[in-house]
Amino acid sequence: MVAKLILIGGDHPVEHVLSSFNTLGRHPDNSIQVLDRIVSKEHSRVTLGPDGLYVVRDVGSLNGTYVNGERVSECALKSGDHISLGNTTYRFVEDRPQDKAPLRKVTMMADQVQSQVQSSIAASQRFLPASEITDLTALRADYEKLRIAHELSQKLSLSTDLDSLLQKIVDETFQLIRADRAVILLYNPDTDELEPRFVRQKRDEEIKISKSILDEVKTKKRAVLSSDALVDERFKAAKSIIMQGIRSTMCVPLVNNDQLLGAMHMDSMLATGAFTERDLLLFSGIATQAALAIENQRLAKNIEHEASTRAQFQRLLSPNLVDQIVSGQLALDQGGSRREVTMLFADIRGFTSMSERHAPEEMVTTLNEYFEVMVDVLFHHGGTLDKYVGDEIIGLFGAPVELVDAPLRSIRCALDMMRALEEFNRLRADRGLERIRIGIGINSGPVIAGAIGSSRTLQYTVIGDAVNVASRLCGLARPGEIIISDSTRELVGDSVLVEPRKPVPVKGKTGALQVYAVTGIREMTALRSSDNHTTF
Repeated sequence: MVAKLILIGGDHPVEHVLSSFNTLGRHPDNSIQVLDRIVSKEHSRVTLGPDGLYVVRDVGSLNGTYVNGERVSECALKSGDHISLGNTTYRFVEDRPQDKAPLRKVTMMADQVQSQVQSSIAASQRFLPASEITDLTALRADYEKLRIAHELSQKLSLSTDLDSLLQKIVDETFQLIRADRAVILLYNPDTDELEPRFVRQKRDEEIKISKSILDEVKTKKRAVLSSDALVDERFKAAKSIIMQGIRSTMCVPLVNNDQLLGAMHMDSMLATGAFTERDLLLFSGIATQAALAIENQRLAKNIEHEASTRAQFQRLLSPNLVDQIVSGQLALDQGGSRREVTMLFADIRGFTSMSERHAPEEMVTTLNEYFEVMVDVLFHHGGTLDKYVGDEIIGLFGAPVELVDAPLRSIRCALDMMRALEEFNRLRADRGLERIRIGIGINSGPVIAGAIGSSRTLQYTVIGDAVNVASRLCGLARPGEIIISDSTRELVGDSVLVEPRKPVPVKGKTGALQVYAVTGIREMTALRSSDNHTTF
């Protein structure tokens, strides 16, 4: 499922892909900055609930949040809704997978004899050159079939979903060839069988396909045409054909680069000689295009799967790290390199006692939901996920990508984590669940950053005394508190509002360490084109 907010109006279309927690407002620290003078610094939040639905909530803005023209304090969103903040409007768009329609019953009927068909398309029945055609009616019919076949090839190239692709193949084939039923079967290499995947028929009834015909198509990769299956000597012992009274049958292989992908089957129960060998020629041509489209779709699926795997990898290493590794810009040196990095440790307070009060399955669900929100915030601020240690998250700023404002980014991230946790706990309260409280510690200093581990398993991480100090500060932070070191405080200067705390002794240090509690970010830059306007 992918959800977006699309800006309505403006010179250029702007799309924002939504994560599980999103803030909208005038301040640049929001997930989506809204450049509108009458929008509050943090105006509203869009959050993914445990039921899989996105909810927009106004957070005390002066001018309100509107959904489809109606002012709301909180509202569940559906695809197509318009969200208005001040003079700015977004359209909420959500793509959800559609339920797959059930496949009609198809049965493979075993026959008593093995068919000995040697089917081929007669040369005399080919499409003739224009100079040899004397029958204008035949010319028009052939032209119409070729026109539709050409359109089919164009339409198939636009389809990426296999089920919709198969439906298009059958729909377009029915325009070319008059038949009562059609079945597309795909080859399963694990079972060495052709398995029904898509069915279309004029009457809702069970379809029985002759196994002898399918075996002929599968083993010899040749097309089979029976103009009158009841009297066709080739299938005289095939009881499944006789039982149904099928008068005409065509079955063609789906082959690409000599590889069998499946088969297409069409039959008619109403007329003798319903199909001609010219129909078989056309049907075979359609099958060639269909096989190519199916193979392309499979290749596209493989690429999509690789992209999905890459996205999952990004959840562990962060997108900026993966992008650089894939592009070759970053080589993970097992020896590591010395860097100035800011470390952020976020830890759940009272997690051990909380675990004693709840079932392990519930705690796993809680942690997964919590990590989903926190990591989204970390990545939004350009941080790298180092690792999870139990209920603790370790984030890096300045490694492996150098960031000149790494300390300030880390503090903005910490404040945003607290805001996201507030929203997360509100949703938990609605479900009657216990609130979660966290403490955050931040320190800046020199570390060794690189791929650490064995030749088989490497993990990008940082080691050094500065990391230990960050962990110690996290342990000092009370619930809802962000503690930073003196080194981080010096790097951010007056940009951050802090309150000094009592110096604390740290193992391995000769003197006590001066620490500070963060209370906020000082507004250094006003909204563009609104320097002379009052903020809300």
